[in-house]
Amino acid sequence: MKKILLLFTMLIVGGCQIRTLDPHSQMADDQAFLIYFSFAIMTVVMLVVFSLLFRFTWKYKETEKNKEDVPEEINDNKRLEISWTLIPVVLLAILAVPTVMITYEISPQATGDSTSANNNDSANHVHVTAERFNWTFEYENGKQSKDLVLPVGKSIVLHLQSADVIHSFWVPELGGKQDVIPGKEILYEVTPGKTGNFLGKCAEFCGMDHALMRFDTEIVSEEKYRRWLLDE
Repeated sequence: MKKILLLFTMLIVGGCQIRTLDPHSQMADDQAFLIYFSFAIMTVVMLVVFSLLFRFTWKYKETEKNKEDVPEEINDNKRLEISWTLIPVVLLAILAVPTVMITYEISPQATGDSTSANNNDSANHVHVTAERFNWTFEYENGKQSKDLVLPVGKSIVLHLQSADVIHSFWVPELGGKQDVIPGKEILYEVTPGKTGNFLGKCAEFCGMDHALMRFDTEIVSEEKYRRWLLDE
């Protein structure tokens, strides 16, 4: 029995990415909020459904007294039909409104679109090139690195490009993953809110060594970032 419970737990947890619930940017905060919010709604729905299930199972269970009884046939109940139609609609609307608002606000855009990221001259711009099976980060002064170093509290615009196939840029603590498409530059804007070291990865299967396509992300102070940028 213990082995079965352990296997069941591993199957559930294996599909989770817990680091997404440890946000270090506004984008990641918004996405974590959506996860918690949708989970809360689903929990309420589940509790209501299971409560009704147990109640009706107990109330209408067969006993020696009622096993010969034939329940009265009920063809319609307008109040119940309206309720179980409207309640899901209202719940979906409650979930959909913040989801659509946040998604449109944080969605990356292609180069050439009229976006705040494209026109944000005060932001730090980093050119990111993905190719099997590594990442290259080029900073404003031309410095290149295999790891991503960013200043905390500063708006960062990542110019994502692929040199071969479709990849996916993902640092869970900074926000949701973004596909990197050959022949198309994607602008991905993020503002790190806390310092720390995080693991970035390619989240789109791109070949035999896909699992090795990782990079370290270091969020540091503005002063430390400037010193690192000038250090050869």
